[in-house]
Amino acid sequence: MKNFTWKLIIILSSFLFMHQSTYAWYLHTLIAHPIFSSMDAITSSDSVTVTSINEFLLAVEQELESSLLQEEQWARENLDYYSSRPNDLIFQATGNPADIRQRFIEAIRINPDSKLISYLQLLPGADPGDQPILKATDITPLKKTRGYNNVRFVGLNNGALVDPLSVLVTANDEPDMGLDIGLYEDNNTTAGKTYGFGSQPFGNPNLEYSSQAPLHMGLYHEAKLINRLAPFMKECYPEYRIHQYKTLSELAFKLGQDYWGWRFMGWGLHYIADLAQPYHTSALPGVSTAKMILMNSLDMLGSSRMKNNAIQLVSNRHTAIEAFGRQLLEKAYLGQDQDYLQIQSLSAQVSVPKYEDSFPRNYIAQASNAQAKSLDRAIARGMPHKLVSDPSFELGNSDEQYEILSIMQKLENPAAISDLETQLNDLLQLFSIYGRSYVLSILSIE
Repeated sequence: MKNFTWKLIIILSSFLFMHQSTYAWYLHTLIAHPIFSSMDAITSSDSVTVTSINEFLLAVEQELESSLLQEEQWARENLDYYSSRPNDLIFQATGNPADIRQRFIEAIRINPDSKLISYLQLLPGADPGDQPILKATDITPLKKTRGYNNVRFVGLNNGALVDPLSVLVTANDEPDMGLDIGLYEDNNTTAGKTYGFGSQPFGNPNLEYSSQAPLHMGLYHEAKLINRLAPFMKECYPEYRIHQYKTLSELAFKLGQDYWGWRFMGWGLHYIADLAQPYHTSALPGVSTAKMILMNSLDMLGSSRMKNNAIQLVSNRHTAIEAFGRQLLEKAYLGQDQDYLQIQSLSAQVSVPKYEDSFPRNYIAQASNAQAKSLDRAIARGMPHKLVSDPSFELGNSDEQYEILSIMQKLENPAAISDLETQLNDLLQLFSIYGRSYVLSILSIE
């Protein structure tokens, strides 16, 4: 039994190690805009003045010290498997402007190479006007930026006025721009050696983007047997980020630093959206516990083919549904199709519960996890066999991922596309409901 347990742990570890895609929704701006552009609490808010991260920190330094102490205490008391922040990273109000940015970055434990410049990420087809065009490398420390090749960024000058909606929607994609990469001991980074998160529990620590996996995935609702045999899967940190950025947003608004209030709000919303993606809340969607045990038994007998095939298929389907969803929305924005299903659905007014800290785990991740099998089957049923059902093919390293919508349209099977659109729409409703709840809580609107 002991050997069996360790083999099952190795199988789960190898999936989460090899699975390279840690995007939940490729370009969060595309789903955030219709939701938050339909909220009066946002659209009726006054324009805000752009301030740099240093200006913000210097203005709130005294209050920030006590706020981050309280935040750390909350995390220690409320989060399972939380790795406490080392005491030498405590933010202290020293009054020194030379290192205030570094002190803050270390205290909230994000990538020290994060750019944190002021910018906007434009929607597809939007006119940049006379604003300066930026490259992705101006905004992110990520080395691989191909996914942003057709995305336009514009710079913002300190003192400029900007509407809150644009700040919020842009910030909603920012955590995927490298804020959470390289934070673990085995990521071969200085931050990883000092931040106190320990070794990366899952995801490939040697791959730049995969190093953010534990902060963007919430594997809270696996079968009890799996959780018992592989407890490392519960070392997930979306709740940490969601609460941390909510605290920072509330502090910024309280002290009249509204630009950063909206920006931190957008950061926190990112992880709420991530938890609405079943491939972020289920280790092996479509693979039952019984099948995992069978794979384990075969692997113990020296046959790893079934395990390796399952890992590859899940990886391909994860990549496929993200690319598909992005391309659908890009097409709608470029065509100015305000009647498109997801834009209409996400813009619709919904009943919003009063936000509670338990929502990310107990409602969003749970509902998302429950839909994992259905989504996985819809992908297998409706997408080209080669892309999602051929374990000898690696979609994440192919050009087909950037053309998946056009490939499907050429198959002339509109029912398959419609089925997947409906599934995605149902999942995005989780973000529409609980994202709004999060916003209203920060703004103290019930």
